[in-house]
Formats: sequence, C-alpha cells, structure tokens
Amino acid sequence: MLSPRLPGRGLILSMDRMFRLAENRTLPPAKRGRLIRMKTRHSNIVFCFALAFACTICLSGRDRPDKQRAAAKDSVHPGEICEESRGDGKSGSDHPIAIVAGESIYERDLAGATAGQLLQLRQQEYKLKTQALEELIRKKVVELEARKQGLSADQLYEKEVDAKVPDPSDAELEGYYLAVKSQVNQPFQEMKPAIQKIVKKLKTEQARQDYADSLRAKDQVVVLLSPPIVEVGFDAARVRGNPGAPVTIVEFSDFQCPYCKKAAATLKDLLAKYEGRVKLAYRDFPMRQLHSQAQMAAEASRCAEEQGKFWEFHDAMFADQTRLDQPGLTATAQKLGLDENSFQSCLASGKFKAQIEQDLQDGTKAGVSGTPGFFINGVFVSGSQPEGEFEKIIDRELAATGNKGPTQGSP
Repeated sequence: MLSPRLPGRGLILSMDRMFRLAENRTLPPAKRGRLIRMKTRHSNIVFCFALAFACTICLSGRDRPDKQRAAAKDSVHPGEICEESRGDGKSGSDHPIAIVAGESIYERDLAGATAGQLLQLRQQEYKLKTQALEELIRKKVVELEARKQGLSADQLYEKEVDAKVPDPSDAELEGYYLAVKSQVNQPFQEMKPAIQKIVKKLKTEQARQDYADSLRAKDQVVVLLSPPIVEVGFDAARVRGNPGAPVTIVEFSDFQCPYCKKAAATLKDLLAKYEGRVKLAYRDFPMRQLHSQAQMAAEASRCAEEQGKFWEFHDAMFADQTRLDQPGLTATAQKLGLDENSFQSCLASGKFKAQIEQDLQDGTKAGVSGTPGFFINGVFVSGSQPEGEFEKIIDRELAATGNKGPTQGSP
C-alpha cells in the first residue's frame, strides 16, 4: 500500500519502507514500540495474486480415505507432490513427458529435483489464498451485519468504527515523521497536517479490521480451504504414542542438529498434551555435509532399535549431542543396558546404511531440504517452530476427525 503524496519533494513512499527507516533510527522506546506495532498491523497486504494464477501446481485436498491412511501406516514410501487427473482414468504421472531414445521420462521422475521448490510454491499459493480469503470473510460478515441494521457497509463502518477512532497523538505523528524525514526535506510543522491524515487513515483501517474480526467471532464461519498435503509414509517400528492416533507427525531429523534437539523437547510436550490423539514417527535425514557424526548416530539408533531401545537411544543422543562419536555411542549403549558386542558388531557392519539412504531420498522427494522437517497429517512444517504452530495444525486435523483439542488441565 502506498501512502498519499507528501508535500515538498512529493515522493510516494511505501509504508514498509517508511517503517524500516524508522526502525533504524534511535527512538524513545514508547515511540519505537508504537511504530513497530503499526508496521505489524499494516504490513500484511495481498498484492501478488498473479502467482496463484501462474502456478499450475495442483493442490491436494483434505480428502484422505481411511483405507489409504491405514495402508501407509506400516510402509515407508514418499508421497506424490501432485497427480493431476487427465479425465481418462489415469493420473498425469502415468503419461510420459519426454522420450529419449525410446525410453520415457515421467513427471514423477522430476520429484527429487523439484520437490522442495514445488512445495514452497504450493505453500506460497496457499498463503496468498488464505490472505485473500480472510479479507473476503471480513467483507461478508460486515455486509451481513449492515443488512441486519438496514445500512450499507460504509454506513455501518461510519457508525460503529470511524466515529470512535481518536485522532492520532503528537507522539504518533512525530514517530511517523521520523520515518520519512530523511526522504522528505520538510519541517515537522509543515508536514503535520498531511501526516495526521495518513496516520488517522491507518488507525481507521486497523479499527475496521478489528471490528470485522469481532463480527466474525459471533457468526458461524467455517473455513474449508485446505493447505497443501503431501502423503509421507513411515516405519511402524519407530513410532512413539498411540499407534491408532488420528494425527501423525512424521519427523525427518538429524541427531547432531541443534534445532532438532530443540524440536525434540517441543514434540515431547505435544505428545503429552495430546496424549492418545497424536503419534510421532521418526525418519532419518542426516545432514552429512554439515554434521560429520550424524550418519553414525543414525546407524546407532537403528542398532538400538534391533534391541528394542530406539526411543531410549534417541532421547539420550539428543540429551547430549557431544557424545555422538563411536566411544560416546558405545557408552550410551552400555548405559541403556544394550548388549555391547551385538551393538558394536551392528554399528561396524553398516547394515542400515541403505535404509537411512532411503529415508533421505523419501524426505527429499517429499520436499524436505533441511532439518528438522515435519509432516502433520501431510501438512509440511519446516524447522524448529514454536509449539503453537504445531497446535494450530493438530487442532484443525483433530476437528476434521471429530476430536477435540488438548484435554483441559493437560501439561
């Protein structure tokens, strides 16, 4: 959004640029806080609808039959990023997209090279659609309320919002002036009337949005727009929690990754909070170029799994990431009561290298490019996110299956 033309040099400045300039200056804490809050409230503007039309990537829906989910429980397989129906009973991946010396290349063959970028595009498309949908919902609830009162939407806003918005304080005006001072060579007193109009307009726009959101809370609003879904399989032998839980978190992780260690604590809290309704499935994604001990740690966890101690070994390695060399892993095995000879023999044999490589390939095909990476019933979450980000998706998935959120009083 562009601000109105200011006097003097007549520059048209974007709000974001103005606020960035202000943040780089030395301001009193109160003024700086007000300015940053204004930035936060007014920076989320939808202006890139073209992307949604440019992308021809199909968006998987929420329709995931229980039979398909059950079939995925005990197998490890990557999810298709997109399979577009051609109207002849076959998906797009069943038809070649190139032929080289009589040998066909299919769309599914592109998965490894493009999965990450395609997933990002699909997530960006979903974000843009979500932002646009929020604006349409606000417009609809305001129109409905205006109709009840026999008014137009503008008349309702004028009655319930505009007349109640106070004029901006001198501190707010000065804060805005500092944001544009270096770009507009005009004294504050000369610019004050124009700035007052701009800041009043911004405050009114925010107040209108808050009012629309308050109306939305009173109405029954059901959002059916679904995020992009990637079906990802997992190994039933490495599942923590109720195997029949309606929500599955598939984690691609690296035992030497510090962010994965942080995420492990978050996941532990989530499993306790949603006990019986959420399960965690672990898959290996050792970032070997960054973490020299990640591969051996992954193999060690598989050797511990052979003796029924995968999750104990998993927790011990994340608890102390300084002991991921061979002596440290052996010491951990001893501490957990594993058969030391069997453990060392397993680790020396490299018998699980192929399975770990398969996890890496499956993760890459699904769109994982770094650790940790999560798929919550197929919804991708990248990195060590706050607990609340996981809860939003979990609660939505539980609601879709008729379950409720966390039990009251749960930790």
